[in-house]
Amino acid sequence: MTMKVAIACDHGGVGLKGYLKDNIEAEWLDLGTDGTDSVDYPDFGYKLAEAVADGEVEFGIAICGSGIGISMACNRHPKIRAAVCTNTTMARLTRIDNNANILCLGARLTGEILAKDIVEEFLKTPFEAGGRHARRVNKLDKVF
Repeated sequence: MTMKVAIACDHGGVGLKGYLKDNIEAEWLDLGTDGTDSVDYPDFGYKLAEAVADGEVEFGIAICGSGIGISMACNRHPKIRAAVCTNTTMARLTRIDNNANILCLGARLTGEILAKDIVEEFLKTPFEAGGRHARRVNKLDKVF
């Protein structure tokens, strides 16, 4: 069974988004953008966060130039744990330790092959449920 994954980006991430969709087997829910005309990353981060939080998909992939801005947008939603990852170790650990549900990538900082490896690691790694990790992740649900 193919995993359903949402993907969204701003104008800076269009090329990487296309590469990932073409090279990773998944059922992709593409939430845009599709062109290089300037757009605002929060608009696409919010769409992605809603799709993940509502259970429409299990995971999301968010892309902007650095990965940072779109991660901030995604993390505004209380049910989202979005993490910027620049290598496969970060991707694995954010799933094991933090139960991240959105992976954020910087298209201007991460090459296509490395990004593919990071996404694959993120999608295949389970959360280490129970114990100290679950206790800590549960504390993230607190809204100030």
